[in-house]
Amino acid sequence: MSNKKTIKSAFESMLFTWGEPLDAKAAADVFNITKQEAVEYFKELQAEYEQEGRGIVIRQINQSFQFVTREENADYIRSLCTPVKIKKLSQSALEVLAIVAYKQPVTKGEIEAIRGIRCDRVMDGLIKKELVAEKGRADTVGRPILYGTTDTFLKNFGFTSIKDLPEIEDIENLVSGYIAEDAEEGADDMQDRQMQLEI
Repeated sequence: MSNKKTIKSAFESMLFTWGEPLDAKAAADVFNITKQEAVEYFKELQAEYEQEGRGIVIRQINQSFQFVTREENADYIRSLCTPVKIKKLSQSALEVLAIVAYKQPVTKGEIEAIRGIRCDRVMDGLIKKELVAEKGRADTVGRPILYGTTDTFLKNFGFTSIKDLPEIEDIENLVSGYIAEDAEEGADDMQDRQMQLEI
């Protein structure tokens, strides 16, 4: 049977790895101890962190425990995580990016047909930001360039793959403003995911 020191050390690693509130019963089952024993060990760890004035504290939520940052350090964390100058994609850039994301591979001509206006400048900006890239050429007259999104797009918008994009049946409605309810949710989702981008 593991001793208290070993269990507390393991609990500390489990809290770090789990991220979300860790239920004391789930932690107890790992070591075949009672839920109450697990709670006591978590509280001992909590007291040790507090006594040392650590930047990480252990928060209790009902019978679960979680690592969180010390409240007094909020301003420092905010200063670190907030860029000095945050810029978002313009509405036109977001529209073009949405079309590329949902229609890819897609040509400039197809994008312009949906939006009703030219998109050369916006596309150049998206390519410069490495959000969009050439993906080959279409088997049509003139063999126009096909465009698609990049891994940088996925990273910046928090997607694992293109399959994570919210379903939108009609991209034209998303762009035109005559937006169906599901498309509106998709547009809002992409707007919310904008990172430190400027076009």
